[in-house]
Amino acid sequence: QVQLVESGGGLVQTGGALTISCVAFGSIFKVNGMGWYRQAPGRSRELVARIISDTLTEYGDSVKGRFTISRDKAKNTVDLQMNDLKFEDTADYICYADVSIGQTMEEYRRDFWGRGTQVTVSS
Repeated sequence: QVQLVESGGGLVQTGGALTISCVAFGSIFKVNGMGWYRQAPGRSRELVARIISDTLTEYGDSVKGRFTISRDKAKNTVDLQMNDLKFEDTADYICYADVSIGQTMEEYRRDFWGRGTQVTVSS
């Protein structure tokens, strides 16, 4: 139906920057919102940033002022620019999308998740 594919993860030093990207494709009538969560070993999944609507963006407290989320609605992509990376930002970053499914109209709506891209920050 719908797949999300992340890219851009890797190894970066403390204080460095990295941009990760995600594209959604498949039987998409409309992508209502997109964003990023992350999960580190032994920890629960937490919100990094998400674009809920054209006027509403939400960031996790630990990344405010350092990370910026952006979206290309025409391409169904979402990017996360990460600056001033810290060791504790090390995690698997997982893309999500709130998608309306259908060819010419919304038949139903649900969330989809990518497989994740690993970001490792060396101290």
